[in-house]
Amino acid sequence: MFENIKKNKMESGIIIAIFVLIITLIVYYICHALNLGTFSIVFALIFSIASAWGSYYYSDKIVLSLNRARPATKEEDLKIVNILDSLMVTSGLSTKPRLYVVDDSQPNAFATGRNPENAVICVTTGLLAKLEYYELEGVIAHELSHIKNYDIRLSCVVSVMVGFIVMLSDMFSRFLFWGRSSKDSNSDNKGNGILMILGLICLILSPIFGSLMQLALSRKREFLADATAVEFTRNPDGLISALQKLENDDNQLATANSATANMYIVNPFKKDSKEGKKKSSSLWSTHPSIEDRIEALRNLR
Repeated sequence: MFENIKKNKMESGIIIAIFVLIITLIVYYICHALNLGTFSIVFALIFSIASAWGSYYYSDKIVLSLNRARPATKEEDLKIVNILDSLMVTSGLSTKPRLYVVDDSQPNAFATGRNPENAVICVTTGLLAKLEYYELEGVIAHELSHIKNYDIRLSCVVSVMVGFIVMLSDMFSRFLFWGRSSKDSNSDNKGNGILMILGLICLILSPIFGSLMQLALSRKREFLADATAVEFTRNPDGLISALQKLENDDNQLATANSATANMYIVNPFKKDSKEGKKKSSSLWSTHPSIEDRIEALRNLR
């Protein structure tokens, strides 16, 4: 577990560095296309560092806002509050995550935050209504595992940064579509041609690369979080039963979006995963198949 935590911290740093480089190249390309002169690279570097800083420190607030989550209260959500309190002892975490609730009929949950000291667990009202106590315990233990393993930092930072890159690429694509880019091709010769080419390549390929990285990070960490959850609860049946209920529920999550889908315990896009319930996960799956996860949990007994 300690090796995975160290690895996750290193990967987070590497991803942030890659993000800064990609955003710098994209913004430089845009600025150069707009004929902003030699100040383009300085502006691009400042912009990329500022966006990386904001993504790191405010990623949890961004994700909660996108999902329209509200803070949980003892008056309305006492059961989930009590479950989290009891799991804090076995998890070994020193700081209790904040609890949030999304008003939605689909049973689902996710964890977010930049570290265990600033972590959040978010559940839907559908999860609270449809799962029994030990099933809820398994789901919350799974999310606590993501927090303890520092998966939340990696997945949250990647989700926000990938979403930002896609948005930036889309904005510039629209700009080019309407023919607003510079028509003075001779100015390209005055600038740094290599940076221009790299910026254009990043502009085109970064959304695809970011999505693939996002999917791969999500899939390989779900098995570890499931196994760690069983260490916390000593009850694989609770999580197995919860996964089956979550998979079989046909409700759509109204706040689901492609940028944060990998953070949920199961794929929130039911229409995309319904046909593949009995198949192994593909390259484009945000999660391992439920059958594979349940088989792995049963092998822990």
